[in-house]
Amino acid sequence: MRIAFYGSSLVSAYWNGAATYYRGLLRALAARGYETTFYEPDVYDRQKHRDIDVPDWCRVVVYQGTVAALKRVATEAANADVVVKASGVGFEDDLLLAEVMASAKPTALKIFWDVDAPATLAELRAAPDHPLRRTLPSLDLILTYGGGDPVVESYRAIGARECVPIYNAVDPETHHPVAAERRFAADLAFLGNRLPDREERVEAFFLQPARQLWQRRFVLGGAGWHDKSLPANVAYVGHVPTADHNAFNATPNAVLNISRASMAENGFSPATRVFEAAGAGACLITDAWEGIELFLTPGEEVLVARDGQDVIELMANLTPASAKEIGERALRRVLGEHTYAHRAAEVDRLFRSRARQVEAAE
Repeated sequence: MRIAFYGSSLVSAYWNGAATYYRGLLRALAARGYETTFYEPDVYDRQKHRDIDVPDWCRVVVYQGTVAALKRVATEAANADVVVKASGVGFEDDLLLAEVMASAKPTALKIFWDVDAPATLAELRAAPDHPLRRTLPSLDLILTYGGGDPVVESYRAIGARECVPIYNAVDPETHHPVAAERRFAADLAFLGNRLPDREERVEAFFLQPARQLWQRRFVLGGAGWHDKSLPANVAYVGHVPTADHNAFNATPNAVLNISRASMAENGFSPATRVFEAAGAGACLITDAWEGIELFLTPGEEVLVARDGQDVIELMANLTPASAKEIGERALRRVLGEHTYAHRAAEVDRLFRSRARQVEAAE
């Protein structure tokens, strides 16, 4: 099958948290025989911050951030068997959805792939006349980055025919154990861009513990923190390219996952960070969210903190030996159940099942 995939960016992870997700899934789908063209706009300086070359498993088309260029690439949806418009493309999303779906041939599977379902659903609830809300009944399938039953039920309630979560996972070719690097050495490290609905939680789960554990070393990575007041024992390393994620995860005694507020409240939304860290054999401490046990076993494969005080207590009891054991168990679990090959097999079944249904309806 040929896929026309319209998303934020495949070749740049710069201010683009979905990059790892896209890469893992599309590489795994290519191994199953899919031919994908990924269309991405040249916006937000992403093309100046490419962190991978154009891969041999996916064709990439970069178009200018103009309406005329958008309309030109949208017409190419007519050549695909599966047409995907992702959320958060970053340039005229509503127009792109309309143009792409109008260009798709009648027999094509028409899919909206939501990589931030809590945010999208909040937007839809606030705008009864939202273009996506009007388009939902005409789409064959909604796929989401996470969310579980709450997201599925919400999408069905506003008109989606079907909604299926396709969770994050690990790509063992890109995320795996590596040797430690001194610049990332720490008792606890956190990697995440500075975002309005995460900053308060970073204060509570990371910076407050750092202030209290002044004798411990903490490392902060991610864009946007340069003007943030940080405790003296927190080393800020700035934007960490994806090529350095393995070392960032494998070096500290433990790494921290802090969900955005909407993700934590919704639950069933494991961040890419969770699987990247587990894939590197890291000991992961995550904030609490419903559904974590579906992916990693709390206390054995992951440590769960309800607040900053929990983080402090977990760090007090965590030795290098116990951290290593937790990381090794997490690595075994994700390799056995949560790789992008597993996710691609699920997507393949969905695509082929829905394609048969479309053919039967013709």
